[in-house]
Amino acid sequence: MIGFVINLAAGVALLLWSVRLVRTGVERAFLPRVRLALQKLSHGRVQAAAGGTAAAMLMQSSTAVTLIVSGFIASGAIVPTAALALVIGAELGSAVMARVLFLPIQAAIPVLLLVGVAASFHGRSQTTQQGGRIVIGLALVLVSLGMIRAATAPIAGNEIVLSIAAYLQGDLLSACLLGGLLAWAMYSSLAAVLTVAALAASGVAGWPVAVALMLGANLGGALIPMTLLSGAPHPVRVVLAANLLARSGLALAGLAAMALGNITVPMPAAGPGQAVVVLHILFSGVLAILALPVLGPLLWLGHRLVRRSPDPAQEEISALDPAALSDPRLALACAQRELMRMAETVQVMLGLVKGLFHGWNPETAARITRHERSVDRMHYEVKLYVSRLRAANLSEAQARKCLEVVTVANGLEEAADRIAVNLLAGAAKMDRNAISFSQDGLADLEGFHDLVVANAQLALGVLTTGNPDDARQLVTQKDEIRRIEQQLQERHLQRLQDRRSDSVASTNMHQEVLRLLKQVNASFSYVAYPIIEEAGELLDSRLSRRA
Repeated sequence: MIGFVINLAAGVALLLWSVRLVRTGVERAFLPRVRLALQKLSHGRVQAAAGGTAAAMLMQSSTAVTLIVSGFIASGAIVPTAALALVIGAELGSAVMARVLFLPIQAAIPVLLLVGVAASFHGRSQTTQQGGRIVIGLALVLVSLGMIRAATAPIAGNEIVLSIAAYLQGDLLSACLLGGLLAWAMYSSLAAVLTVAALAASGVAGWPVAVALMLGANLGGALIPMTLLSGAPHPVRVVLAANLLARSGLALAGLAAMALGNITVPMPAAGPGQAVVVLHILFSGVLAILALPVLGPLLWLGHRLVRRSPDPAQEEISALDPAALSDPRLALACAQRELMRMAETVQVMLGLVKGLFHGWNPETAARITRHERSVDRMHYEVKLYVSRLRAANLSEAQARKCLEVVTVANGLEEAADRIAVNLLAGAAKMDRNAISFSQDGLADLEGFHDLVVANAQLALGVLTTGNPDDARQLVTQKDEIRRIEQQLQERHLQRLQDRRSDSVASTNMHQEVLRLLKQVNASFSYVAYPIIEEAGELLDSRLSRRA
C-alpha cells in the first residue's frame, strides 16, 4: 500500500509539474499576443467565449486565462459580461484540452521529447526555446498519466479500495466534495479531471463515483481563482462569484439528479477514462449554452453575494510592521510585501491609462491620481522603514538587500509618475485641443501598451518568486521593447511622410506615449537586476571593450 501511495503521488506530482511547464512556456512565448487577442475578442458574448476557449486550450489552464481577464476587469478594459463569457469559455477550453491529452498516443512520447529537447537547447529565438518547453510538457503529461494508470491498476481489487469505492457509491455528495478538494489542492481542474479519468480507467473509481468526482472537480476549479484573487477589486470578485454560481448550480443539479432522482448517467461508448473526459466536455458545453444568455442575472447575483471592500482611500494598509525592525529578516520580508503592493498598484494604473488613448474620462483620471498618491505614500514609507532598518547591525547581504528594495521602490515610483503626471497630462491636452490618434496609430499604441502590461505582470511574478529564468526573460523583454518602440516610431514617421493629417495632428503625443511606455517598462524591469546579479549573470557595462 505504501508503494501505491508513493507511485500515485509521484504520477500526480509529475502531472502538475508538466501542466505548469506547458503553461509557463506559453506565457513566456505568447502571453502578450494572448492578452491582445482576448481583449479584441471581448466585444460579443459568443466571440468572447470562443476566445476564452482557444486561450485555455493554448495555456492548458482556465485559471491562467481567468487571471489575465481579472486584470482587464480591474483596469476597466472590458465590461463584466464579456469577462464572464471569457471565463466560461476558458472552462470549456480546459475541458477540450483534457480530451486531447487523454488520447492513447503514448507512442508519440519519444518523438515529443526529442523534438522538445532539441528546440529547447538549440532554438535560436526565445519563442522556439519556449516552444520546446511546451512540447516537453505535453510529453510529460502523457508520461504522468501512464504512471497514474500503472500505479492504480494493481490495487483495483484491493479490499480497502473496494470498501472505499462502495462507500462513495452510496455517498455521492462526499465523492463530489472529494473531487472539489482534489481540484482545489492541485490548483488545476484540468489536472484533477485527468487524475479522475486515470482512476476510472484503472477501475479504482466506478462510473457513478467518477461522475461525482468530475462534478466536484468542476466546482473546485471555480473556487481556485476565488482563492487566488480574494483581495482583488470588487468587480473582479463579482465576475468570479457569478462563474462559481453558474458552475456550482449545474454541478449540484447533476449531483442531485443522480443521488435523489436515481437518474443514471449513461456511460459513453469509450472506456471509463475517456468517458469521464467526454462528460466533462459536455458539462462545460451545456454550462456555456445555459449561461451565455443570462450573464446579466448571474452578475446581479454575484454582486449581491460579494461584499464591497472598504475604499482604499479611506483605509490605508501597510505591510511595514515597526515591531519587525528588531529582526532584519522579518523587516526585509515586510518591505518586500510593501514593494509587491506598490507594483500591483502601478500595474492597475498602467491598465487604466489605456482607456484614455480613446478619449478623456474624468473618473478614470481621478482613479489614476488616487493610486499615484498611494504609490507616493508607500515609496516614502519604504525609504523611511529601510533607513531605520539600516541603523541596526546588518550583515553585508542584508545591507545589499536594503539597497535593492529602495532601488526597486524608486523605479516603481518613477513608473507611477510617468503614468499619472506625463501620460495623464498628455491625454488632458489632447482632449482640450480636440485631437485624437489615427486608427493605425491607436492600434500601434494599444499593441505596445499590451506588451508593457504583460511585462509588468511578469515583473510581479519575479518580485513574488525570485525565479532567475523569469528575471532573465524580463531583462530580455526590455531589449525587445526597445526594438519594437523603434519600429513603431519608424511606422509613425512613415505616416507623417505620407502626409496623413490625423497622424500629423497627434504626432507629438504619439511619440511621447511610446517613449513613456518604454520608460515604464524599464522601471518594472528593475526588479530583475538584483536576481540576475546574484546569479552572476549581470555584465558591468553594455559597452564593448576595445583592445
